[in-house]
Amino acid sequence: MSLRGVHILFIVLSVLLSFAFAAFEWMAYQQGGTAVDLIVAIVSAVIGAGLAIYGVWFIRKPSRSIV
Repeated sequence: MSLRGVHILFIVLSVLLSFAFAAFEWMAYQQGGTAVDLIVAIVSAVIGAGLAIYGVWFIRKPSRSIV
C-alpha cells in the first residue's frame, strides 16, 4: 500500500472514531451526564467533520510524482 493509501486509511479511521466518540458522549449526556459530556460531544463532532473535509480535499488533490 502506498503512503497516500495509508494516509487515506488513517483519515477514514480518524473520522469514524471521532464520530463514534461524539455519539458515545452524546448518549452519556442524554442519560444524565454533565455539560462536559455535551461539550466533548460537540467538539468531537466538529473535529470529525473537519477531518472529513480534509479527507475529501486530500483525495481530490492531484498527486505529484517524482519522475
